[in-house]
Amino acid sequence: MAIHVSRRDIFKIAGVAAVTAALATGAKKILISPAGTPIKKLNNVLPKALKFLPSPPADPALSTPGLTPLFTPNKDFFRIDIGNGIPTISLDSWRLTLGGMVDHPKEFTYEELISRPIFELDATIACVSNEVGGKLAGNARWTGISLDDLIHEAGPSKNADQVMGFSDDGFSAGFPIAALDGRGAMLAFGMNGEVLPLENGYPARIIVPGLFGYVSATKWITQLEVTRFDQREGYWMPRGWSAQGPIKLASRIDTPEDSGFFSVGKPIEVGPNVIAGVAWSSMKSISRVEVRINNEPWVDATLGPELAATTWRQWWLDWNAVKGTTEITVRATDSSGEVQSNKSVGTVPNGSEGWHAVKVDIG
Repeated sequence: MAIHVSRRDIFKIAGVAAVTAALATGAKKILISPAGTPIKKLNNVLPKALKFLPSPPADPALSTPGLTPLFTPNKDFFRIDIGNGIPTISLDSWRLTLGGMVDHPKEFTYEELISRPIFELDATIACVSNEVGGKLAGNARWTGISLDDLIHEAGPSKNADQVMGFSDDGFSAGFPIAALDGRGAMLAFGMNGEVLPLENGYPARIIVPGLFGYVSATKWITQLEVTRFDQREGYWMPRGWSAQGPIKLASRIDTPEDSGFFSVGKPIEVGPNVIAGVAWSSMKSISRVEVRINNEPWVDATLGPELAATTWRQWWLDWNAVKGTTEITVRATDSSGEVQSNKSVGTVPNGSEGWHAVKVDIG
């Protein structure tokens, strides 16, 4: 459904930088803006967060080669855009408008928005076009303000059922107003301890845990509109994609990699090895991950730290590799007891399904 634009293939933007510095007291943070030719420091200091999350636990990826990191580095975070390039936005002129079916339409400057109560959110986001076992998913610690509060203060109509975000690049996405239910929907300004990178939506983007990005994750946002699904469609709906996009229960094998023709993975040697990957769901934590070697019984993998129900969970399994060709399959179970479906479903119209499997040559 989407066009993946590599950072290496897009403009090299000179003079752009983003830094987040914590004050010595630890009570406040300062944002340094990458807008304009010089790097300028905003005169705004963010108020003490309503919710500063604890420091992350030790990342199992540090001791498990090939395992996806607990938090995806900003430079490696997947990007799905509509192909119009990265907007050049100046904070001097940037505004966020909020209107539509509301009693109190509003317009905000960046300074006004970051002066609101700030919180942190650990959340995994994924693209609906991600194939089974694909890499179009990432986990980050986001910093921003409550989208619930922003919309509710505007006085949405009781007849409204959708919130749409409009991007500077022409993209639009709408999600159910019912998702403003306290799950942590956010207008984000920061990502993994840094100001939101330009390629990931600076100066602000939407994050709605539990929903695929094509219905929620508007980057470079300039407008919020409260509306109805029967009156407004996001960018991808006329192109054959579903209006509703909850993330599906999924799991992925990161290591070992498939030994197919295009494999660039390290050859597997006979003896002790590890099988590892990540699993995620929609607003439900991962309670179990199982691995099957060929046609042997399923074996429980060890689960990594659980940050929140809104994030993926790492998993791994020690494995004694035997010479020959081996097929490895993974499936996950969420906290409600739902077991990942083995039914093969393509990405259109609302996301792929199926167990991820790899075939590896050993020895």
